[in-house]
Amino acid sequence: MRTRHWTRHLTPVLLALTIIAGACGANQPAVTAPEPIAPEPPDGMELVWSDEFDTDGVNLDNWTYDIGGWGWGNGEAQYYTDRPENSRTENGVLVIELRQEPYEGSSFTSARLRTQGLQEFKYGRIEARIKVPAGAGTWPAFWMLGASFDQDAPEQENQWPFVGEIDIMEYTGKEPDLILGTIHGPGYAGAGGRSRWFRQDFPIADDWHTYAVDWNAEGIEWFFDGESYYEIGPDNIKRGEWVFDDPFFIILNLAHGGTLGGVIDENLEYPIQYLTDYVRVYQPIEPS
Repeated sequence: MRTRHWTRHLTPVLLALTIIAGACGANQPAVTAPEPIAPEPPDGMELVWSDEFDTDGVNLDNWTYDIGGWGWGNGEAQYYTDRPENSRTENGVLVIELRQEPYEGSSFTSARLRTQGLQEFKYGRIEARIKVPAGAGTWPAFWMLGASFDQDAPEQENQWPFVGEIDIMEYTGKEPDLILGTIHGPGYAGAGGRSRWFRQDFPIADDWHTYAVDWNAEGIEWFFDGESYYEIGPDNIKRGEWVFDDPFFIILNLAHGGTLGGVIDENLEYPIQYLTDYVRVYQPIEPS
């Protein structure tokens, strides 16, 4: 159920609180959710987990945060926070907001949410309905990392890229008609990741779209609005370097600049919002 905002009969105190709360999204219109779409399990599957973002605030049973502004290995410009100014729910939508502001030595703030340690999955269809932001320098993503990931671990197998990375969707505002699906693993990481570009004949940021992967022991298949555009499996990777048969966790983030985001357009207007209507995970129905 979508929440509705009524102000006609608010008392002055409540109205003032409403205005203060709305200041988190200053200079932005109220977020409008798209028409709801009911879960549609693929044949032989069932919905095992979802976040519809209908809670009052980010559901901390599902999501935790990465914090920091060290560039995240890509020369990115933003500092990730856990503040509501940078991530919150509005009208049944997760809002990740990129803001231009001085913060902890950075000039921009944003958010990176992950389900690590809370919600992890091995195989299934992982799907989200998303509206990406426009503008050169924006770099939103919907992706997964192996659940054993620990950037401070001394063991190589717990570090990137040995844990594996599945990029369900990456988008850069400098390429307004292009989405990317990629995997990274040992021997094929960074610029060497196994990737597929999927161009459209329209600006992707103009509307909501669904992004998904079907993932099983045979491989991974990518979908954009239900259309398959890329498949890869163990037979396509050097023996011993397929690392996608263990649990993974989900990440949603909005980066700025960096190696893939590119040069930031100096005429961008902030704040910039990356919106997610839902994240859903379907898995095969267990025999009764």
